[in-house]
Amino acid sequence: MKNNTFYSHGKLLLSAEYVVLDGALALAIPTKYGQSLIVEPIDKPVLHWKSFDETKNIWFDTTFDLKGNTIECHDLNNAISNRLIEILQASKALNPEFLNSDQGYKIETHLEFPKNWGLGTSSTLITNIAKWANIDPFQLLEKTFGGSGYDIACAQHNQAITYKIAEHKKVVEHSNFNPIFKEQLYFVHLNKKQNSRDGIKHYHENKKNAASAINAINKLTLEMINCQTLDHFQDLMVSHENLIAKLTKQTPVKDIYFKDFDGAIKSLGAWGGDFVLVASKQNPTTYFNSKGFNTVIPYGKMAL
Repeated sequence: MKNNTFYSHGKLLLSAEYVVLDGALALAIPTKYGQSLIVEPIDKPVLHWKSFDETKNIWFDTTFDLKGNTIECHDLNNAISNRLIEILQASKALNPEFLNSDQGYKIETHLEFPKNWGLGTSSTLITNIAKWANIDPFQLLEKTFGGSGYDIACAQHNQAITYKIAEHKKVVEHSNFNPIFKEQLYFVHLNKKQNSRDGIKHYHENKKNAASAINAINKLTLEMINCQTLDHFQDLMVSHENLIAKLTKQTPVKDIYFKDFDGAIKSLGAWGGDFVLVASKQNPTTYFNSKGFNTVIPYGKMAL
């Protein structure tokens, strides 16, 4: 019995945060950081599950019992165990042959990035389990976490993509986004994990005039892809921030934390946490370090 290893890339949403849910054209990039899933068959009908973080330390360790069509765990009060059972049961519903024998498995997951970075701990796991179960990862996402699905698309691609939901279908296309000024783009982590479900809920509660906003975002996304100068790209970032701020009644992150910064800053994904995109003529690492933000990653070290 041989081991199987599955791998998926992390993700960053460069444009159309929130409004991608309503059909806006989004620009997204898979990251060089991802997550692997190693599956080793064993003779006992159990799943021995261990999850390792980016420092190779175990952060989750439990055993699931496989009993016919059900998956049980003695660790009932653990939210991670319950979530994994939900994902595995949903996988079985999509493919009844999955985990449907007397054998079990030793499972290891290995993250390449800190869990609080927001690069897709869940989406890479969903995609890897879908590959293992031989099912559609978008369907598995819909049965579990929900969301637009752009993160699932990134998990499976090796270059920038555009992503759009049109008539309930996911339209994923390769993008030629590879800015000549990419050495002046950086990703800065805001030292806190943002729950995207909370952000989506806030968006739905506050959104107004979504239709006109979608048209404007579509235009900005295409301009970002084709942009030839850093100055123009910075203008596009600011326009995007102002549009989403008005739509969701939130304050742009630059206005909250970085008013004195000489450059453009744009939120990525759910506002208020995870990474922001920074465009700056000078390397901004010293500035952000002085403000207590020590994770500053150049574009070329993050994007595939």
